[in-house]
Amino acid sequence: MSEFGQRILLLIPHPDDEVVSCAATARRAIQAGSQIYALYLTHGCIAYDTLWPWQRGTFSAALSRRREESLAAALRIGLIPTGFSDLPARHLRTHLSQTAQDIKAAIDRHKIDQLWVPAYEGGNADHDCVNGLVSLMAPHWKLPVLEFAEYNFCGGKANAQTFPAANGTETTLLLTPDEQAEKKALLKIYVSEQKNLGYIGTTQESYRPLAAYDYSKPPHEGTLWYTRFHWVPFGHPRIDFTRPQEVCAALASWPEATSGSPEFATPEDRAHTE
Repeated sequence: MSEFGQRILLLIPHPDDEVVSCAATARRAIQAGSQIYALYLTHGCIAYDTLWPWQRGTFSAALSRRREESLAAALRIGLIPTGFSDLPARHLRTHLSQTAQDIKAAIDRHKIDQLWVPAYEGGNADHDCVNGLVSLMAPHWKLPVLEFAEYNFCGGKANAQTFPAANGTETTLLLTPDEQAEKKALLKIYVSEQKNLGYIGTTQESYRPLAAYDYSKPPHEGTLWYTRFHWVPFGHPRIDFTRPQEVCAALASWPEATSGSPEFATPEDRAHTE
């Protein structure tokens, strides 16, 4: 029996994460008979108000380009796009309820039997929020979850496609020369992100069943990937100044607001409360 579901929902915090995390794994799963639906949870660009004033005139064009890139990558991998959020990057922690509703709607619409998510590894605050949200809701959704390593700064160095802490359940997929070449070609599709993708490895992909994390703490000790430039004394559009404590607080407080909400429950759960 395959470890991959037949109807997989791939949760993509930003267009390009599908390539970074699991492009080769997705191709192998599709070749084995899986259908993979891609749900894009932000549009991938930073908020309009965060840009320098002289950059704002090209904001709409940037949104269109990122969407076109994501569709081209999906077509090449064989993913089925099923939804695009209008939420800007870096804002998932303040929109957990809407994100959960969007995920649940896609699960119901496509009869999903497995979820794929980014790891909780401190690479990006949005990635960590999606991982925590799914961990909190998976027991209600009753779905198995695979998490994929993307990048982290554990140990004070850049790490790609490897988890900060192994737990023995990892599968490391060694990419063939053809798969490496294909992943490089897919990364090049995202012309808009070429300044941010130089650290991505193309020799392997790593995934495991969703680990049991303590979301009250950052993913690992020391500097996280997205906090490396927090020493800059002024707001810069390219720097995400989200503090890890904000992610932890959002995940810790969110279940209290949504517990028992019917829009997040499975049909079986709702039947027990009606």
